[in-house]
Amino acid sequence: MGQDIKLKASDGFESGAYRADPAGAPKGAIVVIQEIFGVNHHIRSVCDRLATEGYVAVAPSIFDRIEPNFQSGYSPDEIANARKFVANPDWAAILRDTQAAIDAVKSVGPVGIVGFCLGGSVAYAAATKLSGLSAAIGYYGGAVVRFADDKPTVPTQLHFGEKDAGIPLSDVETIKSKRPEVEIFIYPGAQHGFHCDERASYDKASADVAWPRSMAFFAKHLR
Repeated sequence: MGQDIKLKASDGFESGAYRADPAGAPKGAIVVIQEIFGVNHHIRSVCDRLATEGYVAVAPSIFDRIEPNFQSGYSPDEIANARKFVANPDWAAILRDTQAAIDAVKSVGPVGIVGFCLGGSVAYAAATKLSGLSAAIGYYGGAVVRFADDKPTVPTQLHFGEKDAGIPLSDVETIKSKRPEVEIFIYPGAQHGFHCDERASYDKASADVAWPRSMAFFAKHLR
C-alpha cells in the first residue's frame, strides 16, 4: 500500500518519508509524525490504517538530519538509544521537514496532522506555526506544556494517559487552563505510548476509544 518517498524542505534538505495512498479518491491528507523510534513498522502501519480510512498519509523521517533512515523497536535498550534524539531537539529543523510533508500532500485536499510521543509535541507546534493545515491531533506530547502559550491556528485535539510517567496530570491541567479551545482527553489508567500496539504500554481499551475520536475529529475538519 505504501512507498518510500523523498521530501525537500525550504532549506533544501532532503529527507525520507513513507507515503500510503487510499484505494479510491482521497478525502484529504494526514501528516503522521513519529515517536522517537523513527518511521518504523508502527508508524508505517498508522499510515496504512489512515489510507484505509480514505486519506493520503505521509510520515516524514524527522531524524534524517541527525541519523538517516533511523528506525527502532521498543526493547529497553532500543528505547534508551532512541532517547538521544530528544535530549535537545532542533524544533525549527523538525518543523521545516514537517512543512515539507504538508506541502507534498496539500494538492489532494485538506491536510491534518497527527503525532505520537515527540510527534505529539511536533503536531501541536505545527498547529501554531505552520501553514496549510486544517486540523491537528497530538498523542501524549511531553513538550506541549512548554508550547501552551502559543495558540493553535487550526482545531486541535490532544490525548494523554492518566498514568503517563513522563507527563504529569498537572501539565495537562496547565495546558487546559491556557488553551481552553483545545479538545483534551485523559485516558484512565493509560500510560505513555498507550496507542502503540507494539509497546508494552499499549492499552487497547484506551486506543479503541482514542482512534475513533481522532477519526471523527478529522472527518469534521478535513472537508
